[in-house]
Amino acid sequence: MPTELLSGVYDVTVMEGTDRRLRAYLFDDPTPTLVDTGLGATTDSLFSGLDELGVEPERVVITHGDGDHVGGLPAVVDRFDPEVFVPEQTDLSELDGVEDGDVARYGDGDEIGSFEAVHVPGHEPDNHALVDADRGAVVAGDAVSGSDQRGLSEGYLILPPAVFSDDLNEAEENLERLLAFEFDAVLVFHGSSVLENAREKLDRFVNFPGKPS
Repeated sequence: MPTELLSGVYDVTVMEGTDRRLRAYLFDDPTPTLVDTGLGATTDSLFSGLDELGVEPERVVITHGDGDHVGGLPAVVDRFDPEVFVPEQTDLSELDGVEDGDVARYGDGDEIGSFEAVHVPGHEPDNHALVDADRGAVVAGDAVSGSDQRGLSEGYLILPPAVFSDDLNEAEENLERLLAFEFDAVLVFHGSSVLENAREKLDRFVNFPGKPS
């Protein structure tokens, strides 16, 4: 069942189990926008959630090329024929049914609807966050996870697990890029999102006591 986290912003969970939770986000804007698409194997759940909302996405924005974020894209394109935005670094060659000519490429600082894209590599070289200044929200891609992904109390932000990341040092350094923006909520794909005081919490995580200057 989709959950409205912020006004017009829905968590569409496509898989939930004891060891993993996957989701997409639907922004019910004048141009309804889906951020990420889950796995190819979870598109039935994604479509059920969208049908329940009664919203058909006219735009899809992919944050990065991991399978749990882009795998469902061919089915989404086939059903809805939306405008698709993909990071300029993302390799689509192994994604059957979507060609480079079918998508618009975006990079750091580009505006897509209500979003400004922020390149936050580290977890993966193509990882982008999407800042919605009007809502005071950031869709983090996998720049950060919710703290409960690692068995901690929810309500805080942590780095994604190193075992799933390309360069965790780079990932941590690049979190500074998000602190250039004002926001109150950070929406994550793993663990629980932080909907209040997220910038303050991220600042404390990045600029911890004793951090070398």
